[in-house]
Amino acid sequence: MQTLTSYDAHTRKALGSVAITTAEHIPALINESNKAQKKWAALSLTERQSLVVKAYQRLEPVQNQLATLISKEMGKDYRRATYEAGGTIQSASYFANEIAQALTTERLDRGTELQYRPLGIVAVISPWNYPLAMANNLLMPALIAGNSVILKPSEETPLVADLFVNTLNQVLPKGVLQLAHGDKQTGQALVASNINMVAFTGSMAAGKHIMANAAPQLKRLVMELGGNDPMIVMASADIDAAVQFAVASSFENAGQMCTSTERVYVDARIAAEFEHKVVALARQYQVGAWDKPNVNIGPIVNPKQHENVLSQLQDATAKGAKLLLGSDDYPQPFIQPTVITGITPDMRLEQDETFAPVVAISHFEHIDEAISRANDSPYGLGAVVFGGQGANAVAQQLEAGMVGVNQGVGGGNAPWVGAKQSGFGFHGSAAGHRQFSQIRVISK
Repeated sequence: MQTLTSYDAHTRKALGSVAITTAEHIPALINESNKAQKKWAALSLTERQSLVVKAYQRLEPVQNQLATLISKEMGKDYRRATYEAGGTIQSASYFANEIAQALTTERLDRGTELQYRPLGIVAVISPWNYPLAMANNLLMPALIAGNSVILKPSEETPLVADLFVNTLNQVLPKGVLQLAHGDKQTGQALVASNINMVAFTGSMAAGKHIMANAAPQLKRLVMELGGNDPMIVMASADIDAAVQFAVASSFENAGQMCTSTERVYVDARIAAEFEHKVVALARQYQVGAWDKPNVNIGPIVNPKQHENVLSQLQDATAKGAKLLLGSDDYPQPFIQPTVITGITPDMRLEQDETFAPVVAISHFEHIDEAISRANDSPYGLGAVVFGGQGANAVAQQLEAGMVGVNQGVGGGNAPWVGAKQSGFGFHGSAAGHRQFSQIRVISK
């Protein structure tokens, strides 16, 4: 039996291991999932909702254990890990009800019904940065819609997924929810198998590979493919509010967040004040292990990602960028709070997703220049503009699925959606929940 070892993001010590699901194991998973799905789909929408809620209630006694595993496997401090675990578990009943309402049959004119039927088997491929929340956002609507689910979690966070799924399976019927552990080979074998839908959160490169391999059977796809979110700070902005957002958004979860602010374009007239205040605030952030008091920034998830961040910083300084705080050479596993200015379009720091606690700043003379550079990216997940008069007009020109004006992106029951190559399909909201179903029109 091949095994996958999970490592502590801080110490790199082994935490435990799970059995790898090899390509040879996939057909048996599919067979069991297919049998279970037929029975699961035969239940009413209300019955499925009730069972899912009951299953999530079993997570309450292991909430602290889940939070600790999140902290150890991916590195975030215990407070943030507790928010993730607690938010997922405590909101389950509300989330399930929202999904069930979205999937309820609608009666249209002249006796016509609009039904939301199961698709079959859904492969959920989830990331490591929010290992519980991101899996849950895709897994729950898939289940309540009447699909069976095979969850392929990130190989960085297998123990979180193991505890999560095994606990839910104390209630869910056998085979309705299964795990497939492994690296990209496992994911590729799952995508190529006889499933009906892939729900994925991860890199753009992986998303393109999934799309190509899903094409022969025209499998349904919902994919969030990362971002390189810009922030524009106009001369009319509330500078203190803009500074607070720029630092908090760049540093949240050690910058390992899909909607992290990756590049800041600030009006040259206020740039000196903005940068001074950004550095002052960034200095207050504490870096350390998950169980240390007052820690805001944990380790980078693994050595490969740490090396990638240093490579981007060194590329920027070699091309003329200036470090205002921090350096371009940190020992593993941490990246200290870093503020760098003079970013130009030829730098990897502007072009690539960094996923680290870095505030990367560039100045602009004219707002059209800022808009052009903000849009000059294959990514289009989120974008933010801070400003007074004219800020709304700027927001209308930003090419992103989610745009915030003097605040972050998203909110309420809105869908989580990316534009351009940051997404294909979307999840969240009634419209997003329905993407996990087959629409059927019955005319009587």
